[in-house]
Amino acid sequence: MSSEIHDVVIIGSGPAGLTAAIYTARAGLDPVVIAGEPSSTGDQPGGQLMLTTEVENYPGFKDGIMGPDLMMEFQEQAKRFGADIRIDKVTKVDFSNRPFSLWVGDPDAPEPTLKANSVIVSTGAKALMLNLENETRLIGRGVSTCATCDGFFFRDHDIAVIGGGDSALEEASFLTKFGKSVTIIHRRDELRASKIMQDRAMANPKIKFIWDSTVTEILGDEQLSGIKIKNVKTDEETVLDVTGMFVAIGHRPNTDLFKGQLEMRDNGYLATKAPSSYTDVEGVFACGDVQDSTYRQAITSAGSGCVAAIDAERWLEDQH
Repeated sequence: MSSEIHDVVIIGSGPAGLTAAIYTARAGLDPVVIAGEPSSTGDQPGGQLMLTTEVENYPGFKDGIMGPDLMMEFQEQAKRFGADIRIDKVTKVDFSNRPFSLWVGDPDAPEPTLKANSVIVSTGAKALMLNLENETRLIGRGVSTCATCDGFFFRDHDIAVIGGGDSALEEASFLTKFGKSVTIIHRRDELRASKIMQDRAMANPKIKFIWDSTVTEILGDEQLSGIKIKNVKTDEETVLDVTGMFVAIGHRPNTDLFKGQLEMRDNGYLATKAPSSYTDVEGVFACGDVQDSTYRQAITSAGSGCVAAIDAERWLEDQH
């Protein structure tokens, strides 16, 4: 059976992918969006906002909006203009020849499921988690992975930040604007962060440190009420009474699918030719958190989805 051939296939359905879908659909390119499918590892069609409660910093929603509701608005707007959104997962790609080949479902099938004259990659990234019981359940209820997104909700709270790199110290410093106290918990006796970040954190009177320790249990039923900490040298366990916990042990871009197909930076994120969304393969564009290791916000992802859509539209015009 011959593969379907489309002008644009979008892989991923977070703010970047669905914005790209809105723009390419309005341009009459009839995009197909392979949205992904739910998995036991926390993957969700709609991206990380599907695991977020209230979003107050996305423009246009003066009273805030729930993360899943925001993504549903994105999706319905894309559908309104004719985007074909499929809840399925791309398991293999071949970008060596045009039209590009994409396998959905069985990666060992003899023929690709779809062929595309252009591809927009918006598979996002995921925050690394502690993989503890209650962690996912309490996301948005005291547990977070983004201080910029959620710090405002923790005014006058006692907060813990887990990690020891630049990201953890940036999160901790930002959270001191809101929290009563911020405690950094690190599994070693020294930080991995740059010296300037260490100096700033250690000079901040609101920031305390707990060294040589890991979080072993997250406490709370409907809301985070505390965390259990274990000293890795003495095995002593204590409970830290906090109502906010930010996990800042890093992010991992969802790029496994593109190894050997697209150029990646040293940190694993897809390389794009700034200020465009062009990758090193002509006709393949990348947007959102899969290529952004710096900002990682819904609004910046949506903006880069717009860029990718316009780049793809203009490139297709040149090709045709």
